[in-house]
Amino acid sequence: MPRTPILSPDAPAPSGGYSQAIRAGDFLYLAGQGPFDASGERAGKTVAEQVERVLVNLDAVARAAGGTLQAAVRVGMYLSDLAHFDEMDAAYRAFFADPLPARTTIQSDLVGFDVEADAVVWLGE
Repeated sequence: MPRTPILSPDAPAPSGGYSQAIRAGDFLYLAGQGPFDASGERAGKTVAEQVERVLVNLDAVARAAGGTLQAAVRVGMYLSDLAHFDEMDAAYRAFFADPLPARTTIQSDLVGFDVEADAVVWLGE
């Protein structure tokens, strides 16, 4: 099965050895996005603002592949502190419609920001 890299100018460019996303068949595997605008500047002071930014970034990459984050089947949320869970969850729920994607939330040693997210999106019919 071919693996096709996806790049969106509307999300931060990769800062290391990875693609923003890889399409494999009808699935799109999106790399982690932090709360940065397309120029790489940090966006969002609150956890809720950071959640919104990372989801907007993931959606931009999904749209570059012809999809949308609303078709996510799985989302991984990474928090600098699990004490931010309730604020993250409220902002996350405001972004997605039912049925919500499967989700894993873990604490991570993020430096300089509080939220990162990755996702798997279904690009089929």
